[in-house]
Amino acid sequence: MCTPRRFILGSATGVALLALTAWTQVLDLPPRAPNAVSGSEFARRVATLDLGERDREVYAQVMAGNVPDFLRRLCPVPARSVVEGRINSGTYYVTPDYLAVGSDDDYFLAPISPYTAQRIAEALHCTLPTPKMVNQIFFAAEVKLAPAPIPPSAAMTTVPVFRQHNDLVRAQRAEQLSAHPLGALVAGHKKDVVLTARLAANPGKVAIYGWHRTNGLPIQPLYLKHSAAWVDYSQCVRLVQQKMVANETARTVAEVLADPALAGLLSDEGPLAAVRYPTNAPLALQTLTNQASVNRLMTNAAFDERLTSFTFNPEVKVRVNLPGEAAFAAAGKVLLIFYALPNGNSTDQTAGRIPRPGDDWRFDIQHIDAQTRFLRDLIKDRAVVVVYLEVAGKSWPAWRKAHGDRQIPEIVATVKKLFPGRAVEVVLNGHSGGGSFIFGYLNAVDRIPDDVVRIAFLDSNYAYSRAQGHLDKLVKWLSSPRQPSLCVLAYNDAAALLNGTNFVSAAGGTWGKSHAMLRDLAGTFQFTSQTNAGLRKHWALDGRVQFLLKENPERKILHTVQVERNGFIHSLVSGTTNEGRGYEYFGPRAYTRWIRPE
Repeated sequence: MCTPRRFILGSATGVALLALTAWTQVLDLPPRAPNAVSGSEFARRVATLDLGERDREVYAQVMAGNVPDFLRRLCPVPARSVVEGRINSGTYYVTPDYLAVGSDDDYFLAPISPYTAQRIAEALHCTLPTPKMVNQIFFAAEVKLAPAPIPPSAAMTTVPVFRQHNDLVRAQRAEQLSAHPLGALVAGHKKDVVLTARLAANPGKVAIYGWHRTNGLPIQPLYLKHSAAWVDYSQCVRLVQQKMVANETARTVAEVLADPALAGLLSDEGPLAAVRYPTNAPLALQTLTNQASVNRLMTNAAFDERLTSFTFNPEVKVRVNLPGEAAFAAAGKVLLIFYALPNGNSTDQTAGRIPRPGDDWRFDIQHIDAQTRFLRDLIKDRAVVVVYLEVAGKSWPAWRKAHGDRQIPEIVATVKKLFPGRAVEVVLNGHSGGGSFIFGYLNAVDRIPDDVVRIAFLDSNYAYSRAQGHLDKLVKWLSSPRQPSLCVLAYNDAAALLNGTNFVSAAGGTWGKSHAMLRDLAGTFQFTSQTNAGLRKHWALDGRVQFLLKENPERKILHTVQVERNGFIHSLVSGTTNEGRGYEYFGPRAYTRWIRPE
């Protein structure tokens, strides 16, 4: 067993004894409450939670002291290195096992994200180990358990498999209890979440290492290809106390790692300065619900953004474009924009790029990715995230006819779970048939939630119907103290010709529907109007409500031109201090330098 000690260290020369700051090697936690839940009960309670919610529960339990008594008493691990012929030696202190919730009799080794691991470590004046430290811990361990892998499957990131592996490990440990009681240093049974210099080049990733066989060789080399929200049954968190001894001097692990002369005690990568996981980053990849199958997080370094995607059944493809970690660190809130795709367009076409030879023309007509990058350069107090929503058949009206509206709010709620602990402002936006998604949302909710701060129709309000309650819900929403915004863009499609023929009626197109919406809202709100260069502007509530209606004397089809010519940008900043900054609606593309060059 590891015994807490008070340190009084001798000077390097032995001339005098220097009483350094005394400390005991225990976790700084409150006592475990008599009524605290057991490990097995905790595992049952969190079994259906997503990763963000589960992490919050683990953090709360640990901070409340629901941690086994044996885990609180830290164990010494010796370290040694040779630099230019000089031998360095040190000792640091680690938890005897991986982080667990529960009691000595019933504890649950809790896999968590590196973000929450870092948060817990810092709250307890600890850090996470490096790969070299994981090796040192294994060789210092009194108890070396053989790894017990479970065959890989889609369930390996779920709590039932966590519990299955917890039971396997507990059974192995029970065989050693008579010779090595709880509190003895144990290793070999899990991979470690580690700190490494390679994290700097791999933002949003988790570094894992270890799972040593009894011969001392790790199953898992240092690996950084998983998203930081990849948490499976095999990886856990070992806490390392920051205070340590190096060459008979009290130091911290961070100081030793940053010191070129001492870093070799703890690192095989040279000095590591300020290496840590962010504690305020979103869990941008997780098993969102049983309805969602999530793909890997991809990084676009050229624009400091990240992409992930998943499928929400039935037949909804979701792609999320997130800014880099720095944007989340700087911003107070997340502006979460749901962009429902126009009829007939894929997500790649909607996102846009410089066309390649043979590309479909749709790649060069919307450029929502590039317009999003423009917005990120303009909006600094929010992390701007765009969620592309594509359905089978590439038609939201057809999808709604087949599946109804009930699941549309669930899609929004599911994506919001990507940002646990963050203040999220929702925008509902869509072009063409994508407006049908917005009206489906309105149909499915009793009232528009307060977190919906903006609704925008980019030539897409075909499905507006006062009879279905759209007006009442919009009026109540616009009248709320949150002061949300509504932006409607349309053109005179009733005058447009396709092959010399009108293709929409005066009432059924967006020109007719926009005028109907405007008349209906004018029954409650006072509008001001002006016309400039054929663009009719109608606004109310200090510009929070805007209708921009483009006349069409040349009878052209301007359906997508409205989006291309900075329409998406304007739909997000209309009525704010950013309106018109660096762009003009229906002017030249303001986002050209942000277009992906492929």
